[in-house]
Amino acid sequence: MSERFSVAYLILSGTTTASHCPELLRGLVNLGFTTVIALPTPNASRVLAPRELADVAGVQVVESYFDLAIRPRPPHGVVLFAPCSFNSLNKLAQGIADSLALSVAAEAIGRGTPMIVGPSLNQPLLDHPVARASLATLPKWGVRVVGPVDTGRGPRLAPVADLLEAVRPFAPG
Repeated sequence: MSERFSVAYLILSGTTTASHCPELLRGLVNLGFTTVIALPTPNASRVLAPRELADVAGVQVVESYFDLAIRPRPPHGVVLFAPCSFNSLNKLAQGIADSLALSVAAEAIGRGTPMIVGPSLNQPLLDHPVARASLATLPKWGVRVVGPVDTGRGPRLAPVADLLEAVRPFAPG
């Protein structure tokens, strides 16, 4: 039996597949999490306006270390990092926490909190030696990777249903 949480995080990177994030957030709310926190990386706002995340009922968008939703420290909860860009994937696997989003992800790994990563990479980036190394490292740390599906249109991401299914075992009863 998996540990259950009332809190779910959606960490999102700046990639074109971030357009799926409102749907992911609605899915997390529908799974019964009482607190759903969206944490965009600094580049995420280049492809998705924070208001598109905040417009999802039941979601809190956190962009500052001073936000009350994560003070005095982020509450324990399952972490879904999707879409996870090439840059974020490799930072995560190297332990680089140079933003709030990556800091929360790093803490989750350090605590052993369940984390699911949905990389959003095209084939050349998936084939890059550093990405291959990162994708091999993260599962050794207990991170579940839900690989991208090729739709033939640039950066790829696993289907929303697959990402939510990976989170489901950690949802409240």
